Amino acid sequence: MSETKTTVTSETKRGTNYSHYNGGTLEHWSQHKMVHPRVGKVRGKHFLKDHLDFTGCEISINSLPAGVAVPFSHQHKENEEVYIFIKGSGQMLVDHEVIDVCEGSIVRIAPQGLRTWRNTSSEPLVYVVVQVRENSLRQHTFEDGIPNTDPIIWPA
Repeated sequence: MSETKTTVTSETKRGTNYSHYNGGTLEHWSQHKMVHPRVGKVRGKHFLKDHLDFTGCEISINSLPAGVAVPFSHQHKENEEVYIFIKGSGQMLVDHEVIDVCEGSIVRIAPQGLRTWRNTSSEPLVYVVVQVRENSLRQHTFEDGIPNTDPIIWPA
């Protein structure tokens, strides 16, 4: 077994074959801040690409306050998005069609889909967005897995 080299840089722990970042509790997600090029300062959105060194996707963790709507709609050039709702309830507007969402809802939107969303609940709408190039998945789950028959030994 090879030795794992680990470095720690701005809250990210990196090993030879992994990166680990703690985004905080769901309640903490509302405190994340970013600057959007068209909207300015945005609270409750945090992109993870740079923290986790993604090479094939972008993921953001998000918390939209109660009663708030995203102030713009958008499409993508190449990337489809998957919205995974963890807490709260709201609505997505995709190509002028309303989709009710709540804890456990998962919505995939093609790049050309015009999208926006809003929180219709009295608590934060907490969700994860996964962005990946459309039609780029060549294999998945069992087709991509390589079984290892070595015994699993957890360090004490």
